[in-house]
Amino acid sequence: MEHLVDVRNVYKIYNPGENQVNALDGVSLTIDRGEFVAIIGQSGSGKSTFMNMIGLLDTPTEGEYYINGKLVDDLTDDEMSVIRNEEIGFIFQGFNLIPSLTALENVELPLVYRGMKKDERRKISIAALEKVGLGSRMDHLPKALSGGQQQRVAVARAIAAAPPVILADEPTGNLDTRSTKDVMKILHQLKDEGRTVIVITHDNEIAMEAERVVRIRDGRIVEDYINPGFEEKYGRKAKYDNANPIDLG
Repeated sequence: MEHLVDVRNVYKIYNPGENQVNALDGVSLTIDRGEFVAIIGQSGSGKSTFMNMIGLLDTPTEGEYYINGKLVDDLTDDEMSVIRNEEIGFIFQGFNLIPSLTALENVELPLVYRGMKKDERRKISIAALEKVGLGSRMDHLPKALSGGQQQRVAVARAIAAAPPVILADEPTGNLDTRSTKDVMKILHQLKDEGRTVIVITHDNEIAMEAERVVRIRDGRIVEDYINPGFEEKYGRKAKYDNANPIDLG
């Protein structure tokens, strides 16, 4: 079966030469459709660089990255833009909402870029906001919403067009405990619907919400394992065929 994400011996090098930094240092990883994966690492570990590469926001210096069987090096900028817009739903720690737009208008915005007709995008956006529990707040500006509500708007924006991949970068980093639980519950619902969920985090508790944990340190993957508590906690089996238990120290 073709992997959704297939990273092969990838390097991301900054400042080549005497002051060279290998933000990614020979990373290889595959992720299949329907997995819930946490990529965990501390600041400077390379996890954000890795996220940017997976999300086609950056490209490798060396190595190969295939998404849906397509070699990224063979894609044009326009083709990568289409994949980002139609196949990946991004959730960021900073919410990235436009202050002058209502919650509904923020959710609609990516659909405008797709050229979707107004009635259709409005219907889809309302449904997405209702799904995250904000049906009664859709006409509010971001400043009138709590941090947890703003993040749920960001989640609604990411899922509105039903992208097969959800890429969440520290999605609970600015949230309190209750809002964190709300957001993670939504991510689990998306996984149950068959989406591929990839969470980038520095938080071990958040990582333990995923079925598979990939730990990155100094630009290298040092662990890749199935979360032993996933089946017990959530009452369903993780996908075991893709993880490669390793510990490189």
